[in-house]
Amino acid sequence: MNQKQKFFVKSETILKYLITDDDATDTLITCKSSEIDLVTSDYDVYKALASIKQYDRFNLNKLKKLFEAVEIVSYAQNMKKAKPIIKEEEVESIRKLALGNNTGGR
Repeated sequence: MNQKQKFFVKSETILKYLITDDDATDTLITCKSSEIDLVTSDYDVYKALASIKQYDRFNLNKLKKLFEAVEIVSYAQNMKKAKPIIKEEEVESIRKLALGNNTGGR
C-alpha cells in the first residue's frame, strides 16, 4: 500500500494564498499533487481569515478552492481544547510571515 505524504498548511501560507498572486503557493494548493495530501486545521483557516485587512485583495474563489483541495481538521478535537481567540499581535506576525516586509496594500 502506497501511503501519501501529508503536508500541513499553516495560517501564513493560507493568508498568502488568499491575498497574493504567489505562483508557488497557488500551485501548491490549486494543483493538488497525487503524492501529497494537504491538511490544515479550522483554527489555521480562522487565523488566516482574521488576518485579512480591508485593503487586501481577497479572492473568494481561492477560498472555495482551498476548501476543495485541503482537508480541514478540527483543532478542538485534535488539541483537546477550545480554539483560542486571535490577538492583533498574532495577526501582525502572521501577516509578516505571509507577506514579508510588504504588509501594506497594493
